[in-house]
Amino acid sequence: MLGLPAKPYDCIMRLSPLAFAATLLVVEVLTLSGALRAQSIQIAPPRTPETEIACRAYPRTTQSYKRKLWDGYEISLGPAANASGGGGDDCTAAIYNSAGRVVYRTTGFNVTFEQNLTGLDFDGDGHPEVVFQTDTGGGNHCCWEYNVISLFPRPHKLFDISEEGIDQFEKDASGKMVIWKRVEAPDEFNGPMASRPFVERVYRVRNGKMVDATPEFCDRIFSSQNRDFKIWSTNLTSENLAGLKSSDGPRPDEEQTARLLLERAYQHVLCRQFDEALADLNLWPTASRAKMKADFAAYIKDDFPEFAAHLAEELPQTTESK
Repeated sequence: MLGLPAKPYDCIMRLSPLAFAATLLVVEVLTLSGALRAQSIQIAPPRTPETEIACRAYPRTTQSYKRKLWDGYEISLGPAANASGGGGDDCTAAIYNSAGRVVYRTTGFNVTFEQNLTGLDFDGDGHPEVVFQTDTGGGNHCCWEYNVISLFPRPHKLFDISEEGIDQFEKDASGKMVIWKRVEAPDEFNGPMASRPFVERVYRVRNGKMVDATPEFCDRIFSSQNRDFKIWSTNLTSENLAGLKSSDGPRPDEEQTARLLLERAYQHVLCRQFDEALADLNLWPTASRAKMKADFAAYIKDDFPEFAAHLAEELPQTTESK
């Protein structure tokens, strides 16, 4: 364990929002989409409705909570006193110092005190952090985020971690925090959130900031340890890809193959495997390949401007991204 605060702040890792038996156990850890993250990792007993410290806009929470932290700090969480009612200021949480002064506050439709993450050392300075979850979207999955606050040497927010998909937290062999994020990949189809392609982006914390470290973990991502890789290997067969490339589509019956292809291509980009990404994109049906590449380039241009420019150079001069 970390040798930080006493329970309940001594957990190793938290999975959200999966539920497990309420015992300390050793498991193979899976994301909601099934991607294998780590083996034989201890996880703490999950929160239950009876132990959760949370405020909800609906059904409306009426109870307020206080919990002592360490070094004289404590948290208070509950309905906001001056809430407008459904306007996104329904719930609030604050950290107080020993003098009773607020040193941090978060407000939203819903707020949760993350007991399983609070007490972990995110930035590697040897001191524990405090973590809340705040919802600013009224329950929409897009708008939840983790708020990670350091109290050393003085209270300050380290960063927010958005929750596009499932976020997971683990420690590497040297005890450093590793943050796995499911991030949305480019998509050429309209459809529900559940059908959209997602891939892995992995972060470390350096100098108090989240830094993209995905390439460090790509051997693991492109291996049988990752369920995404198993799905790609099963579905992106030579036969399926040959049929996709030669079609005028993608046709409706090829939509899943096309989505998986974009998913794998974007994962290659995040791994800085640009030749492999381009090879995948060139398997797209010829009739709509230029438009797809233009859209793909627009999607990645902020993070990967050189590869986006390379894709743009391949396009007919009249092609414009949507």
